[in-house]
Amino acid sequence: MTATLPRVLPSPDGKPVPPPGTDEAFRAFARDLATGRRPWTAEAAQFITAQFDQLAAHWDTTRATGRDDPVRDALARGGSMPQGPCLELGSGTGLFTPILTALFPQVISMDLSMRMLLQANGRSSRRVRADASRLPLTDASVAVIAAIDMLLFPAETARVLAPDGALLWINQLGCDGPLYLPAATVVAALPGTWQATESEAGWGSWAALRRTH
Repeated sequence: MTATLPRVLPSPDGKPVPPPGTDEAFRAFARDLATGRRPWTAEAAQFITAQFDQLAAHWDTTRATGRDDPVRDALARGGSMPQGPCLELGSGTGLFTPILTALFPQVISMDLSMRMLLQANGRSSRRVRADASRLPLTDASVAVIAAIDMLLFPAETARVLAPDGALLWINQLGCDGPLYLPAATVVAALPGTWQATESEAGWGSWAALRRTH
């Protein structure tokens, strides 16, 4: 079940919409991976790692959108957030880590790209290089997962999230983002029964998902 909230933060002019073609292929890959129609392979992990390692040094000035409206709106209107460790998946250069550390007692910044994590020095005090398909965390060990422009690995996401935890699914460019998945697709892909609250903010979109009991 998905509930949609009205937009409160407008979309400014100048949205950096990526050119068609490559991003459409990435969206198809993200969708097929989440729904189990495509496996996550060592070759895919190596390809993604190489791409982001190459972009890391100049990410903040050439690739990052620089807008945090979806993150802030999700935290403000996505329902009460449980207190406990927050896992920031696909944390990149740590642009959004300070927002999370202001709210949660512990933030674990995790990314597949070591060069991205090195660029996050000074923004994140706990950085871990790991593959999100095999998270180095115990079952039900995090209260919140913040996945910002991230591929979805449904089984691992559900495994490490506490029973009363929240998944924040955020796309900085909304449906124009290369890894965009609508909230309904995320709900359907996760094991078990989930409900979502979603909205748009700035250039992007967000959804806060929780298990139903």
